[in-house]
Amino acid sequence: MKVVLLAGGMGTRISEETGYRPKPMIEIGGMPILWHIMKEYSYYGFNEFIICAGYKQHIIKEWFADYFLHTSDVTFDLTKGNDIIIHDRHTEPWKVTVVDTGLKTLTGGRIKRVQKYIGNEPFMMTYGDGVCDVNIANIVKFHQQHGKMATLTSVKKVQEKGILDIGLDSSVRAFREKNAYDDSPINAGYMVLEPEVLNYIEGDDIAFERDVLEKLADQGELMSYQHTGFWQCMDNQCEKKILEDLWSSGQAPWKVWE
Repeated sequence: MKVVLLAGGMGTRISEETGYRPKPMIEIGGMPILWHIMKEYSYYGFNEFIICAGYKQHIIKEWFADYFLHTSDVTFDLTKGNDIIIHDRHTEPWKVTVVDTGLKTLTGGRIKRVQKYIGNEPFMMTYGDGVCDVNIANIVKFHQQHGKMATLTSVKKVQEKGILDIGLDSSVRAFREKNAYDDSPINAGYMVLEPEVLNYIEGDDIAFERDVLEKLADQGELMSYQHTGFWQCMDNQCEKKILEDLWSSGQAPWKVWE
């Protein structure tokens, strides 16, 4: 099953760093948060990624193009026309497609633009700025069992994210924007989607959360996998520091790989 990663927004809420690189490329422990998310999926055996890039998308492409240089010792032999020798080559079992989905395209539009790479099969999708210790294999199993078109992971956390009204059968009965007085489950991403969901997206100006998830909830086609463990987005420098401190302490909950 392929994994679609939304990594095209401008990320203005971390303006100190996103002025020169896209937010998913901001580093935690010396590696982009995008890499951390991909390592989570890879741990559960999902290794084919489609990255919806946009703002400064060339930086994401260049990073993956030079992945061996980032993770290996390198000899530059200038006496032989600048030959490059890579030592102790380390690679991931990944197939990564990076797509320029536009600078101002909304989230739904970005997903629609990569439809030809997804194909006519179920796929996973999450955002490129948050990490989680959820069991991704269990999300997929849950999705396959309920037979609806869409599954999202929900967590209880005080954040300004999309609020969910979840029924006793785990169906999402409503999806709306959060206000300051809420203490309800929120959309944490980590979704599993049937290909028919793409039919709800008409163009670049479709917001996946507002225009698609709300409609799926109204139609009884959106289910919630309720996660009670760790989840943390990275919307500002304070949240970045939380992730950095956890990583530096060796206690990062999302680091399920060795």
